[in-house]
Amino acid sequence: MTERDKYFMQRAIELAEKGMDAGLGGPFGAVIVKNDKIIAEGFNQVISTNDPTAHAEVIAIRNACKKLNSFQLEDCIIYSSCEPCPMCLGAIYWARPKTVFYACTREDAAGIDFDDQFIYDELEKRMDDRQITFVNVWRKEALPVFKKWEVKANKTKY
Repeated sequence: MTERDKYFMQRAIELAEKGMDAGLGGPFGAVIVKNDKIIAEGFNQVISTNDPTAHAEVIAIRNACKKLNSFQLEDCIIYSSCEPCPMCLGAIYWARPKTVFYACTREDAAGIDFDDQFIYDELEKRMDDRQITFVNVWRKEALPVFKKWEVKANKTKY
């Protein structure tokens, strides 16, 4: 880890503390860097926004994509105060940064009652065995939209 990496990670940790101390959400912060410059920041705001998706990484990704006017974080680095949860991990993969650095582990998070293991476990289960009921309906009625996308000439692939 370089001195620059340490600087950016320290900022992510500071953001985690800032949001937590302000009562806005849990102790999580994230910074997104491109060309050695911070382009976006975020801290957990689940409590203050009543939004379960307002995790630090998701907020930082939204801010970075808006600033870059792109849905991809090509050549970007994410610094997170904690190993990303399953939702944030999905968002990170969709955004496609080149690297993610994280400080605390998911085991550390579980130790303070932010345990995502049940989500990892649910992903491994068959749909019928999950704790939340998922019901597949109206597939036939919805498939034409997918077919239309498939042949759409001017679509933007992502």
